[in-house]
Amino acid sequence: QKNSCILPEDLKNFYLMTDGFQMTWSVKTDDAPMPLGSMVINGISKLCRLGGSSMYTLPNAPSLADLEDDTDEEGDGDKPEKPHFDSRSLIFELDPCNGNGKVCLVYKHAKPVVSPDTEIWFLDRALYWHFLTKTFTAYYRLLITHLGLPQWQYAFTSYGVSPQAKQWFNMYKPITINTALLSEEADSFVNKLDPNKVFKSKNKTPVIKKKLPSQPAGSQKSHTSMTSSKTSSLPGNSSRK
Repeated sequence: QKNSCILPEDLKNFYLMTDGFQMTWSVKTDDAPMPLGSMVINGISKLCRLGGSSMYTLPNAPSLADLEDDTDEEGDGDKPEKPHFDSRSLIFELDPCNGNGKVCLVYKHAKPVVSPDTEIWFLDRALYWHFLTKTFTAYYRLLITHLGLPQWQYAFTSYGVSPQAKQWFNMYKPITINTALLSEEADSFVNKLDPNKVFKSKNKTPVIKKKLPSQPAGSQKSHTSMTSSKTSSLPGNSSRK
């Protein structure tokens, strides 16, 4: 009511379920937790409008609307029209991004009547706009799938994430940072699990019995001669009896 605009249906349903969202996670380095991931959706009280107030408390201080540059105008070709800091657009902060920029809910057409159509844009620290999604639901999915990694919004800009953030991406979200490789080789990230090899039963190795050491040839001959002499003497003994 204060800003004479209506929340989009998906964002309104989100706020009816929970007044904002915040989830952080850490990694363990040298047996000490280090905060890494951060997923934030501002609550209703923190859904502040940008561009309406001055950046400084000094009198006659410049506002974001004073920085509006008409030369950086409507999207080239397929690029959507960028938001304006002046009265032509209504901009509300959804996520402060830990000081790396701002994710904003944007009503791009506020005159003469605020249009109900909204988009989600990323405002970097140099005050350049980058389009993210057309709906809050799509942005929420992006937030979850990127795990809230530092500077993940910069993956949707022309200059990409910083080298430090890229290391975290390579560790926890390698497909996102290697999209070129993924497009060149479609099966590079596909799990090539062969169940026949994984669940193959191990064949038991047969137990080999040790052979007795072979006797010398001379003893074998004497042994055979003895047995032959014994067998030959048996019939003679029987005939004598």
